[in-house]
Amino acid sequence: MTDKTLLLGVDGGGTHCRARLSDLSGKVLGEGSSGPANVRLGVGQSFAAVFEAIDHCLLHAALSREDLGRTIACLAFAGASEPKHLAAAYGHRHPFHKVVITTDAHAACIGAHGGNDGGIVIAGTGTVGWAIVNGRSHRVGGWGLPVSDEGSGAWLGLEALRRVLWAADGRASWTSLLSALFDRFAQDPHAVVDWIATATPRDLGSLAPTVAEHAAAGDETARDLMKLAAGHIDALGAQLVTLGADRIAIMGGLGPALRPWLGAETVAHVVEPERDALHGALMLARAAMESVVEFA
Repeated sequence: MTDKTLLLGVDGGGTHCRARLSDLSGKVLGEGSSGPANVRLGVGQSFAAVFEAIDHCLLHAALSREDLGRTIACLAFAGASEPKHLAAAYGHRHPFHKVVITTDAHAACIGAHGGNDGGIVIAGTGTVGWAIVNGRSHRVGGWGLPVSDEGSGAWLGLEALRRVLWAADGRASWTSLLSALFDRFAQDPHAVVDWIATATPRDLGSLAPTVAEHAAAGDETARDLMKLAAGHIDALGAQLVTLGADRIAIMGGLGPALRPWLGAETVAHVVEPERDALHGALMLARAAMESVVEFA
C-alpha cells in the first residue's frame, strides 16, 4: 500500500445506505447516501445502492470509479450475518483493491466503542443486539421479519396495522393513531391486507414515526406500542449485559424515540456512541489492509 491508498466505509441498512471515503490520514474526502442495502432482500439491489452512494463520495472527492482500484473497502450490510447472504455478497464482482464484508451491527459496534469492548442495540428498520467482549463478537436477535426484529420500526408498523384491523373488526377501540393509519388506506381493511402482502420492512418502518408522534401526543394505543417496542430493546440489552457488555449504545433511526420508554435497568448501562457505523467500517477497512485476500 502507498500513501495514495483510499479507505471506504459503507453502512448498508434496511432503509438507506451511507458511504464515506477517506485517505490514510483519516481525512474525509467524500460522503454519500442512497436507498436500502439489506443483502437478505437482494445482493444485486444492495450493491446497486452501495455504488450509488459511492458515486456521491467520488463526486465530492473529484475522483472516478477508476480510483476504486486503489481502495480498501469495508461493506457493512444488514443481513450479512446470515452465511449464505455473506457468501453471495463476497461472490458479487466489485472493483476494490481489497474488501471485507461484515454486518452493519458489527461496524456500528466498532464505531460506537472505538474498537473497544461494549455493546449496541440497533433500533432502526430492524433490530439487533451486538457486543464485543474480550475481542469476541456476540449477536443477539436480528433474524429478520416475520420471525424476529421485535421492537424495530418495521415491527412497530406491522403491529400498528394489526391493531387497525382489530378496530375495524370491533375488537379494539379506535384511537387517533388507528384512525390516521386507516385513513391512509381509504378506510378499507382489504387495502390494508393487500398492502401488507407485498410491503418491505422499509415500507412498514415508514409508519413508525407516526406511531412515535401519536405516542408523544398521548394516544393510548401508540403509547402501548412504544412500551412494547422498548421492552424488546430492554431484552436485547439485558442479554448483552449478561454476555459481559456493561456499556450499551442505542443506535438506529428509531433509537431516539424509544429512549424515553426504556426500563431503568437498561438506562443504567446506556452510553452515547463515540462514533457512527461509518467510522467503524473505516476502522475495519484499515485493519483489513494486511489481512484480506485481494480481489481477483
